[in-house]
Amino acid sequence: MILSRAELAAAAEQAFDPQVLAPDGSASWQVIAEMGWLAMCVPEDRGGLGQGGEARAVIHHALGRALVPGPMIAQMMAIDALTLAAPSQESEALLEAAMGGEVMTASLAGNVGSEWLEAVPDADRASHVLVIEDGRVSIAPIAQCEVRPREAWDETRRLFDVRPRAPGLTLAEGQAARDIWQTVRTRMLLALAADALGGAEAALAMTIDYLGTRRQFDRPLAMFQALKHRCADMRVAISLADALLWQEAASPALSQARAGALKAQACRVYKQVAEEAIQLHGGIGLTLEHPCHLFLKRAFLNCALGGDADHWEEQSGRALLERLSA
Repeated sequence: MILSRAELAAAAEQAFDPQVLAPDGSASWQVIAEMGWLAMCVPEDRGGLGQGGEARAVIHHALGRALVPGPMIAQMMAIDALTLAAPSQESEALLEAAMGGEVMTASLAGNVGSEWLEAVPDADRASHVLVIEDGRVSIAPIAQCEVRPREAWDETRRLFDVRPRAPGLTLAEGQAARDIWQTVRTRMLLALAADALGGAEAALAMTIDYLGTRRQFDRPLAMFQALKHRCADMRVAISLADALLWQEAASPALSQARAGALKAQACRVYKQVAEEAIQLHGGIGLTLEHPCHLFLKRAFLNCALGGDADHWEEQSGRALLERLSA
């Protein structure tokens, strides 16, 4: 049974209250596993719930809205790779464990073939890491890898660099491996876009609420026309990117270039809204005691993960030129 976006969003809102930002990571992961989100997009014949791209976007939108920590995007990358690969006894056991909540991770940097896997979330508590090479996709036990912490501005994500020291379980080779990586990367970009727009929605809602309660010259700040216009501009930017997100999430033929362009736009909007939120909060928005900075830091990290806007806009432009010249 395919659940509607509204049903999924209602369940997600009950799981993570957007008023409680950056909740405890261990407790959040337990909730994610108990909600069945790790199995949400796995086909039913492989033990999953058989939902599509909209479900994936709803989940990451909710996690971004509440700034939930943890390796959810990386975990789903590993699950996707295990699902797309030809099944074997060992890979099926790993898939079942991953859907049950055993942490498996992957690089969010988006690069292929380097000695070190960069920006790997929660590698210190993962059992396995997805390894992408040119013409080979494998999954390696963390015990056979060198792991070193990676300092990050965003405190809601714990990132590491990982270097595999021994070959892991091969999931696919040759063209099959390249096809898997293209699909996994496309879904990663969709997840980052949804996370960004969830965060942008929460940051704007928090800002509007503040403007309605903070008074200046014996009037709420929300009564000042210049501030109304800035909030309206943010609302328009989010709405346009949001419409694009749900259009692409529902597309069965989402390409990597389109997903990259979506991610670039969503992250640009997130950064814009987070910066405006700090300005509109005035002095308190610049303090560590106020959560404004959490949105800004996550926005900047999302901009960098999976490839920056310059890269994906170039790829999108090249793909468009190829279609026009065909």
